[in-house]
This record gives sequence, C-alpha cells and structure tokens, in this order.
Amino acid sequence: MKPNIKMCTKNLDFYYNKFQALHNISIDFYEYQSTALIGPSGCGKSTYLKCLNRMNELIPKTKIKGEVKLNNHMIYAPDIDVVHLRRKVGMVFQKPNPFPKTIFDNIAYGPIINGEKNKSKLTQVVEKSLKQAAIWDEVKDRLNHNALGLSGGQQQRLCIARALAVDPEVLLMDEPASALDPIATQKIEELINVLKQKLTIIIVTHNMQQAARVSDRTAFFYMGKLIEVNNTKTLFTNPGLKQTEDYITGRFG
Repeated sequence: MKPNIKMCTKNLDFYYNKFQALHNISIDFYEYQSTALIGPSGCGKSTYLKCLNRMNELIPKTKIKGEVKLNNHMIYAPDIDVVHLRRKVGMVFQKPNPFPKTIFDNIAYGPIINGEKNKSKLTQVVEKSLKQAAIWDEVKDRLNHNALGLSGGQQQRLCIARALAVDPEVLLMDEPASALDPIATQKIEELINVLKQKLTIIIVTHNMQQAARVSDRTAFFYMGKLIEVNNTKTLFTNPGLKQTEDYITGRFG
C-alpha cells in the first residue's frame, strides 16, 4: 500500500530578486518517511527546504511560484497563519542555536508562546520532548542549567527537542550533523530513524553515506533543478540518469 503524501511541491520556482534559484521542482514527501536532499554546495537544497515552511519570506525581494501543500492545503494561501504553519513544519538548522536560557526554558518556550501556562503540563512536555530527542538521561538533573553549557551534539539534540515540543507533523533538518563529531553524528542519525516512525522528515545533507543511512527516499539537486528522485537504495545502486551516477560516484561535486 502506497503511503500518504504528507507534503508536496509542484512546479516550484523561487527567485532572489531577479536570480532564479529553483526551477520547476516537483516532489512528494510521504508520511512516516525521511527524504534526503543531496547535491553539491549552492545547488538549491537549503533554499528549497526553507520554502517548505515559508522561512524564505524573511529575506527581502524573494518571490515564489508554483504549489507547496501540507495535508493537501496550499501553505502560501493568503489565509494561512505562518506561525501555525511553522508549528506544524518544524526546523532544525545546521548550527545548533539554543536560546541563552535554561534547558527547561528552551523546550517550554514554544508551548508557552502557543498559550500553555500550566506548569505541570509544561513539565510533562519538556520531559517527553527531551526523551523523544534521546537526551533526557543526560540533562534530567540539569534542567535549570544554561543550555549553552551543553556540548555541540547535546545542543543539537536540545534543538530537536525544542522543535518536537510543539508537536510538529513535519521536521525539516538542514545539515543537522555537519558541525558535529562522529559520535554525536551517529546519535543524530539514530534519532532520525526513530523519529520518522512518528512524523515526516526532510533532511538536507552533503554526506551521501548519511543520506543512505537515514533516508527512505533521496532527491538529487543540481544548479537549482531536481535531477532525480527515487527510493534511496535504487537511487544509489541504480540511478536513472548518468548525471546522478556521476555525482554519486564522485566524478563531480
């Protein structure tokens, strides 16, 4: 049985002023799967990712054409509440960016701005989110300590927990392990494989071995265009296009 399409783009074009950064991108993202976006630096992966929760709107003189849908609803429709959208479509960035607050306050921040005032409920959300991000055992006795005192890998899992605290349906990850050591990277990858049982994950990675380890499907971008998308095993072992094969085998990029 084919999984449900959770999110998709159709004929998506994106412009920085007059420069067209993305050309006619159409991809389906399935529920409870992870999709990796691969390709050389500057090929449009991160720009595309930010189109999926309207983060690119924060940059002046940008323009988007085509469709982006979540649960079959157009996310660029004029009546869409962008704050509500970003709650459903969370984001974890390349560099861990915890707030200069306590570990507890970092996780409770999202629920609080969304109206949750009950202390016991906040405590439950904080514990649940830190457990989901596989960091609870490391920080449960330090919840009132500043989050900036954590290691880089712990900070990144804290940021994942912070995104999970508002119960997203999709999690966008922009090279979440590129700044981390191999042990911390392994923990993030294990976490992705657990989390995709509960939500849809879209991850930008420059590391093809990582894409092979954590994704069900992989999309190859080059110069702002989607070259090929397929299930990960097929794309890596039997790519449909020579350009994909050349990139995967290291002939360019």
